Amino acid sequence: MHADFRMACLRLLALSSAISYCSAFYVPGYSIKTYEDDEAIPLHVNKVYSDNTQIQYAYYDLPFVCPPTSKKHAGIASGRSVSLNLGEVLRGDRIMTSDYDLVMGQDQECRHLCNHQTDRAGIKRAQKLIEDGYVAEWIVDNLPGATSFVTVDRSQKYYAAGFKMGYKDISSTTGKPRYFLNNHLTLVIRWRRAPGRAGDRGAKVIVGFEVYTKSVAAEDRSTTGCPKDVHNVNQGMELFISANNTNFASKYPHSSYLPEQDDADDGSTLTIPYSYSVYFREDTRVEWANRWDMYFNNQEESTSIHWLAIVNSLVIAGLLTAVVVMIWNRTVHADQKPPRDVPLEEGKNLLRRKKIRSGARSPRLLEKSSSGLLDQKGILDNEDNDSSDDELLEDITGWKLLHADVFRTPAYAGLLAPLIGSGMQLVFMTTALLVLSCFGILNPSFRGGFVSVGMGLFVFAGIFSGYFSGRAYKTFGGLNWRKNTLMTALLFPGLLFSTIFVLNLFVWAQASSTALPFGTLVGLVALWLLIQLPLVYVGSWIGYHRSQPWEHPTRTSSIPRQIPAQSWYTKSIWAVLLAGLVPFAVIFIELLFVFRSLWQDKSDYYYVFGFLTVVSMVLIVTIVEVTIVATYVQLCAENYHWWWQSFFIGGGSAIWVFLYCAWYYFMKLHISGFISGMLFFSYSLLACGVYGLLTGTVGFLAAYAFVRRIYGSIKAD
Repeated sequence: MHADFRMACLRLLALSSAISYCSAFYVPGYSIKTYEDDEAIPLHVNKVYSDNTQIQYAYYDLPFVCPPTSKKHAGIASGRSVSLNLGEVLRGDRIMTSDYDLVMGQDQECRHLCNHQTDRAGIKRAQKLIEDGYVAEWIVDNLPGATSFVTVDRSQKYYAAGFKMGYKDISSTTGKPRYFLNNHLTLVIRWRRAPGRAGDRGAKVIVGFEVYTKSVAAEDRSTTGCPKDVHNVNQGMELFISANNTNFASKYPHSSYLPEQDDADDGSTLTIPYSYSVYFREDTRVEWANRWDMYFNNQEESTSIHWLAIVNSLVIAGLLTAVVVMIWNRTVHADQKPPRDVPLEEGKNLLRRKKIRSGARSPRLLEKSSSGLLDQKGILDNEDNDSSDDELLEDITGWKLLHADVFRTPAYAGLLAPLIGSGMQLVFMTTALLVLSCFGILNPSFRGGFVSVGMGLFVFAGIFSGYFSGRAYKTFGGLNWRKNTLMTALLFPGLLFSTIFVLNLFVWAQASSTALPFGTLVGLVALWLLIQLPLVYVGSWIGYHRSQPWEHPTRTSSIPRQIPAQSWYTKSIWAVLLAGLVPFAVIFIELLFVFRSLWQDKSDYYYVFGFLTVVSMVLIVTIVEVTIVATYVQLCAENYHWWWQSFFIGGGSAIWVFLYCAWYYFMKLHISGFISGMLFFSYSLLACGVYGLLTGTVGFLAAYAFVRRIYGSIKAD
């Protein structure tokens, strides 16, 4: 058995190493966009976002930027919205065409964009965005504009998506903060010859898009509006309008003190000049198929930590596997005897007799009894009786006594069946997403693809939800299968949609781009009621009418058995917390990288799905094993209420994940504002609920299969 276990571990390590290499493979797109010399290149503006808040804004909704002029650039009028998929809308993208002129191969040292007048409210809004560390996202050839960085040893360059809106400085004279806007941008387009025949004709492809920011004061400019010397700038564009104390002076004519700043809109404005430079540079070191690698290079340094997470997961799973193998050998292979019907009084006498024997057999008595062979023979007879008594005790105190109650229909079975169906729906969706991501079909170049495909998989997986829910409902003896179908189709998706809708109201009040438009909400409802609900109905009809219920190896008695007093560790809350801690220990290292990409560093892309897939596989194995062990302990304690217990134990790690989210919020993040904090905890609770439903379903099905197997190995009437 130990050799087989070692071979299994080696196979799992080989599989994990093979899958982990998938994290560097992706399909960048379905067709390569090539450009000829002097061909116009469209530049799209998207949104601004910050790592310090969950509120995003569309770039053209900002009051201090140049508004679109509707002039045509690259054949498209500026200010037009680009069609977005569902995932892009849900992640807050608002991509629009811009007035920036980019022509392949033509450098522009400086070009004036506009002079935009901004009032006090606009200046205050810009200062707030700079204070919160907002960055802007622009797009060229599906590549986000990036800020370029180099490693400490200057051996490698990598990108961080987005560029800063401005910066904050402290005045050396007054000690007060000053805010400067980055109003001049240097756009560097890196290109190389296109592969294949297109390259032979002189076509080029874009392999990099870098943005370098600069703050340039409005003074000392040429007639074109550009700075006279864009390379040597001595003074930045400060966001400041002189205080106008006219209102205060009229209200308090005899006051000797007047505030330095009046927030009232008195019509004062600040003219902000915007300009940009464009440079095209050939870069033969980067292939078009690998151009996204620059956004992932900073993640390669953490590869050893990912491997540590996998080793940690395998160690925990290996220990649990040994425990499960021991339980399996004891229950299935060694305990093939039928349970003997031992009356309760005889069982009590047997226990009392065993205590007397164990207490009477002291070392001193053994010394006296060793004087003769007849006494030794009596001792051997007593030991034989003790072994037979131990066998009887197994039958009157172990899990075999529950053969007539273990498959008794659980309480609230009409709720458990829809939850199992929704959990299987999530299992199918998550598995498909990980497979597609591991093979590179879902990648950053497919903007919003992960959410869009996930939503589609969730909707079409409704047929699996209906099937498992209907079959479980039939197994539980349910009669109203249409009611069960409606609960399956409406319960979990309804709670999910209602929560998102309420949160969307708060985001909408902030005028954020992450607020879902009304049309998107209507589309989600249509997907839910017009596609998923019929699929759930079809799956439920197949599971209830065309499939047989799961067979149970033993018959259930009419009178339920009394459950003895339980130990503290077998009670629901403690069992769920203790059992949930083990799966959490498997994933907590990898969760750190997921949280960092989702919350702490939004300009970073999480794209090590190979490691995530391996950790997820080990997580599922761990949940199966933990649930089997916990169920076995519960059955040995003569408690046959294992249905809901196994479901909660399987999803128990969700509690620890949510506590981990709370720790991460207070210790790692610098999120400010009530709305941002509420969104963080609401989305975290929602994600943990989805995770708990998925893992709870896996735990329930594992426990169900285990219970059917061990009770199928005994011969009970």
